[in-house]
Amino acid sequence: MLITQTFDLNQPVDQVWTFFDNIPLVAACIPGADLTNQVSDTEYQGDVIISAGPVKLEFTGAVKVKSRDDAKKAIVLDAAGADKKGRGAANALLTVTLQPLGASTRVNMNMDMAISGAAAQYGRGLVQDVTAVLVNQTADSMKLRMTAIAEGRDPMAVDAPQAASGLAIGFTAFLRAAKRVFARFFLPYQPAPSR
Repeated sequence: MLITQTFDLNQPVDQVWTFFDNIPLVAACIPGADLTNQVSDTEYQGDVIISAGPVKLEFTGAVKVKSRDDAKKAIVLDAAGADKKGRGAANALLTVTLQPLGASTRVNMNMDMAISGAAAQYGRGLVQDVTAVLVNQTADSMKLRMTAIAEGRDPMAVDAPQAASGLAIGFTAFLRAAKRVFARFFLPYQPAPSR
């Protein structure tokens, strides 16, 4: 499933691009993520904890910098993890591109994610809603941390990484699902065009 998010920052593109040099800092923006071990210049290992309703998934895995284009301001991160209790796995490809807007920068994020096991049993719609909430929270955390850097504050002291909250994620995902259902219900019936 592909989830996209775009946000603007009142910072020049080169300054924003510097943020993506620090992969553990980028990962710290993902709720519940904690990269604890640097394997090489382009590979890191760590954990991600996600609680969604009765399911608490604790993934251990690795993030690799698949590609990085300094000229185009584009980076692709490849993440893969397995639940510590063997109940599932997740793979994600995060693509970030920066677009200069004069003195500001537009950050475009695409996350292509595949989940198997316990998390996948809840159906594609719910998994997609939960993933969209996580991507939105990640974008919000990135904005806060980049602002902290621009203001000369410690970005790790802002919005410290926390396990993704089941209550917050569940409620937001429920609202997204309800909105889809009501939109279908209240949209006027449109018959198929005749041939």
